[in-house]
Amino acid sequence: MKQIEVSIMGQSYLLGCPDGGEPQLRQAVSHVDREMCAIRDAGKLKARERIAVLAALNLAYELASMPAPSAATPSAEAPAQSGDNTVSKEYLDTLITRLDATLNDDGHLL
Repeated sequence: MKQIEVSIMGQSYLLGCPDGGEPQLRQAVSHVDREMCAIRDAGKLKARERIAVLAALNLAYELASMPAPSAATPSAEAPAQSGDNTVSKEYLDTLITRLDATLNDDGHLL
């Protein structure tokens, strides 16, 4: 696993990246950066932790609202979903753990 440096809302982070996963990780970072900057630019919040929580909730809602992939074409990137088209608890726990590790010095999300 290699490490790549990324920037989210002007702050640099060093992230672990599985071999071959750099394009997907950079796309995810870009998506998170856009979401967080949009919240910050709306002017209602200034605290990075609160912006991160709102961005995470917005992205989780967006992900949960996506149609489930068909059983015939499973996606390796798609999180495990239950029958009611919601993201599994295990996936969310893993995502929160990864976000906590990434935010390290900024504090934990939950």
